Amino acid sequence: MTRIKNLLSFSQPLLLALASVSYFLGIGIARYLGLAENLLIFGLGFGWVILLLLAMNLLAVYFRPYNEPLIEKETIVERNWLRAAAFQIVVVSLGAVALLTVFLFQNGLAPTAIFFATLILLASFAYALPPLRFITNGFGELTLAILLAALIPAFGFTLQTGEIHRLLGAVAFPLTALTLAFFLILNFPSFAEDTKYERRTLLMRIGWERAVPLHHFLILSAYLLFAAMPLIGFPWAVIWPVFLVMPFALFQIYWMQQVALGASPNWKFLIALASTVLGLTAYILTITFWIR
Repeated sequence: MTRIKNLLSFSQPLLLALASVSYFLGIGIARYLGLAENLLIFGLGFGWVILLLLAMNLLAVYFRPYNEPLIEKETIVERNWLRAAAFQIVVVSLGAVALLTVFLFQNGLAPTAIFFATLILLASFAYALPPLRFITNGFGELTLAILLAALIPAFGFTLQTGEIHRLLGAVAFPLTALTLAFFLILNFPSFAEDTKYERRTLLMRIGWERAVPLHHFLILSAYLLFAAMPLIGFPWAVIWPVFLVMPFALFQIYWMQQVALGASPNWKFLIALASTVLGLTAYILTITFWIR
């Protein structure tokens, strides 16, 4: 049972949940614009995204350097079992992705959808696989932020419409900023361990001194971009619900600033708060587009 729990943690359920919301966001934008819906394509695309990201997460674990333990106080037997199990799941997942790709082509796949699917595929492999392995060179957080906030919604949207729309970009930029702030927060609790194993996370690359103001800037710029959307032609009625989350975002900035000033950090609370800010913002946007 413990091994199964470890495999489940390796799959990154939170990331998969965020990817699910992102995909639904792309479909929601298509619904809001009154464009055609195809439930079969919707299901095939959703399975394609989730299985590919599952494979990405497990490949990142499979190719972890041998000097870095997979779990605390692991034995050689446990490590080998976990790596073998992770690889087997990857093979099955990628096989299913290939099969879903065939089904998508059979049902008609627009060039724009192929373009975004290719970008998602390349980004996923670049994140997890050597020699690039963005997860360990400081570009992993940015890669995930773009994947979740821009590429996956665009893929879901273009599967339904066959074209892109400026509303996608208007939503993607502030969401990418919030997502990058979220992943930056995740770097802080593991800073000592990342230093020990010489992992080049975003926090390691830019340093504590720059990371805190960058975190604040990303959150504030996200809501400024949301506030500017009516100026470029998008109705305020669609945008204003995201500002219900803003008090949590401001409290996240305050809490992070207190930690920077020397307060005792409560990383579990801060991660939960950052997850709430990002998750609720994406969820509220998604629900708004789906019901209007």
